[in-house]
Amino acid sequence: MPPRKSNTLTEAELRLMKMLWVRGESAVSDLVAAMPEGEALAYTSVLTTVRILEQKGYVRHRQEGRAFLYSPCVQEQEASRSEIRHMMQRFFGNSRERLLLSVLGDEEIDAEELQRLKEAIAQAAEDSDPVHPTHGDEAAVNGAPAVDDSDPTHGDEAAVNGAPGFVAGGRGAR
Repeated sequence: MPPRKSNTLTEAELRLMKMLWVRGESAVSDLVAAMPEGEALAYTSVLTTVRILEQKGYVRHRQEGRAFLYSPCVQEQEASRSEIRHMMQRFFGNSRERLLLSVLGDEEIDAEELQRLKEAIAQAAEDSDPVHPTHGDEAAVNGAPAVDDSDPTHGDEAAVNGAPGFVAGGRGAR
């Protein structure tokens, strides 16, 4: 039985997509010529890969004279989100929480990255909550209950995306 067709991008496909996102509409010969030194591919390899990308719905072509010009029909951000959704489904049971906790458990994450993540989560909470609470700092994040500062078991912990055991600076869940 042949392997199942995948809509995710292989490394070679992603490399060509990145070139198309930067260059815009291009002929196969232009893509071959623009390949970085040491990563050159044969014309037929690029042509085959671009045709696969077209079958997957990532590029389209138009004919100009005898040449086909290929252009991306999926934006880079959309492709990246699709890949993340696919990975989240395969490895994390469609759980954004499990994905984020896995990232936070990575020993290589630094304080600046953690701060940017905190800011992104706070911004996402503001964007998704049309009604802003009027109780000062006791704002609920994505439907999670606000932290009760009088409860000594909470300390600096915050409920994020409904995960009360998440410790913002602790690199993982309890």
